[in-house]
Amino acid sequence: MTTQQAAGQQLTPVTVVGLGPMGGALAGALLERGHPTTVWNRTPEKADGLVAKGARRAGTVAEAVSASPVTIMCLKDYDTMYAVFDPAGDALRGRVVVNLNSGTPKEASAAFGWAAERGVLYLDGAIMVPPPLVGHPESVFLYSGPREVFDEHRATLASMGDPRYLGSDHGLAVLYNAALLDMMYATMNGFLHATALVGSAGVSAVTFADLALNWFMPTVVDATLTEQAPNLGRGDYPGELGTMEMNVSALEHITRTSVEQGVHSDQPRLMKEIAERAAAEGYGGQNYLAVFEIFKKATPAG
Repeated sequence: MTTQQAAGQQLTPVTVVGLGPMGGALAGALLERGHPTTVWNRTPEKADGLVAKGARRAGTVAEAVSASPVTIMCLKDYDTMYAVFDPAGDALRGRVVVNLNSGTPKEASAAFGWAAERGVLYLDGAIMVPPPLVGHPESVFLYSGPREVFDEHRATLASMGDPRYLGSDHGLAVLYNAALLDMMYATMNGFLHATALVGSAGVSAVTFADLALNWFMPTVVDATLTEQAPNLGRGDYPGELGTMEMNVSALEHITRTSVEQGVHSDQPRLMKEIAERAAAEGYGGQNYLAVFEIFKKATPAG
């Protein structure tokens, strides 16, 4: 029995559609917190473990949607959402649907139009943690769409993690998701390439990580970005402590060192080319964060 049930509090019934690793974690978290939970998956057997814990298995999507005022979907993509939910027909009308798929802002906006045509109250969202962390109060979930829908169901969404509302533009959640994952992959690739570089001299990953992650990232990188982030909005990149030209030189040294050590050199070479473009466009005397001006522009088609 959960704390909420023990206190006699009736929690909102929720339906979860899509029971892959993430969808199963979402349904499990809702069940654990006392929500009457209905589940549906195209492969019904995937619901067996959740049913054993108290979930109700729906036979159709229409039945699943009709069972709860709120339906959480966690499917492969937007095309799969349309294929799965179109057969539900009028059962969708007046229901809240929270989409935790991944995709692009244009796809999210199109999904809002699809939902509006069917009388669906729609939120688009993104999950920023892996399945094992779903249900933890500090695990961030991003949402965009009508504020009144988010506010009404915030408590239910909080059963899965920390719900962050980004705004009424339906594309914001997937845009933030793409941006944060972009940063994650760039950061991880930076660490992995750097580890390979020192590894060429026999330095272990554990030894390097102690310096790179415990000191360099928080003390140098994080501190610099925190301090300088306000300047990005102003386009202010003072070069008194280091210019773009100096950084081009550093990136050239990193690229040559990678080649000398027999380490893949495409990543530092690309960074050098971006810095060189910034210098060529007039940012040579400003600091490295001026590459932000390059990133804001679409790359010309080749």
